[in-house]
Amino acid sequence: MDTKISFLYLSEPDMIKAGVTDMPRCVEVMEDLLLTLNRGDYVMGGTNHNSHGTQISFPDHPQFPGMPANADDRRFMAMPAYLGGNYQMAGMKWYGSNVLNKQKGLPRSILMMMLNDKDTGAPLALMSANLVSAYRTGAIPGVGAKYLARKDAKVVSIIGPGVMGKTSLQAFISVCPKLDTLKVKGRGKRSMDSFLAFVKEECPQIKEVIVCDTVEEAVRDSDIVGVNTTAPVKEKDFLYIDEAWVKKGALICMPSAARFEEEFLIKRCKKVVDNYKLYEAWAEEFPYPSYELVQIIGSKFTDFLHEGKIAREDIIDIADIMTGKHPGREKEDEIIIYSVGGMPVEDIAWGGEVYRNAVQKGIGMELPLWDVPKMA
Repeated sequence: MDTKISFLYLSEPDMIKAGVTDMPRCVEVMEDLLLTLNRGDYVMGGTNHNSHGTQISFPDHPQFPGMPANADDRRFMAMPAYLGGNYQMAGMKWYGSNVLNKQKGLPRSILMMMLNDKDTGAPLALMSANLVSAYRTGAIPGVGAKYLARKDAKVVSIIGPGVMGKTSLQAFISVCPKLDTLKVKGRGKRSMDSFLAFVKEECPQIKEVIVCDTVEEAVRDSDIVGVNTTAPVKEKDFLYIDEAWVKKGALICMPSAARFEEEFLIKRCKKVVDNYKLYEAWAEEFPYPSYELVQIIGSKFTDFLHEGKIAREDIIDIADIMTGKHPGREKEDEIIIYSVGGMPVEDIAWGGEVYRNAVQKGIGMELPLWDVPKMA
């Protein structure tokens, strides 16, 4: 028997060479992924098989020397999953997060991913995953825009010009060829300067850029609104969007949280999610009301469901629109809110695609695990 096992190590430069920043292809892969989820050919964590992941957070006042104290976005997280369909792979994204990293010139979260053989469990690849995560998260809104945005969409607004703002903009552009005007609202000069430089270099389709002073200015007259801000702890402090600001026919893509008037959310917008079962799992894992804890708008929808203010059929899975089970945009003036939660199966899908590219192109470093296991 051949018991030798090795795996591929892929640094961030390796990942770039292998195509991790190819947004049009990433949108295609995420579209196929969402259809795979709709068929049920996947398993994520938890007894419900739909958990986002398992998180380590810290106490406010640690009793032991060296233990980190609770702080804004300070955590460790494991996100395991198996994905079938065209992928046939297991894996896990693991990361640590600390918002203070930015003061050191580091990303808020530093991510790694392991891909494994689905049968033996042997490692296939260990890869830098910051760009995997950034691009798959941006691509899911791109799939939403493909199916939910007006075909004549011209103006896109990005609220929160960080990493997710950059990649979601790329995804919107890849599926909406008439977009040529960008409105952007940010807070810090450094992130805004970085975003504008990115747009100039990576988004030639954009002909006009408008830097906005307020959220209202950014939202008004926009055909697509991408909300990518980090939410405060309390819902009452979430970014506020007034219905009066929202253009008729707009699509609001939200891998984040915001406050809207309850009447608007319940009665005057279409509510679409990337995978309903993810929000169902969050509703089990976090006590009602869960929106403040999860900070993804789809959890506001399930809170409404818990309260009896909407029915289950009012929350629409994007894949049901993609497969024709449910109508997408039914009226040109319909306002649609699309919730993006983020799932480890997305990391496996895009990480697996990049891994196969790397193998084909001879990119990366092969590392040995063993020739013969000492204890088998």
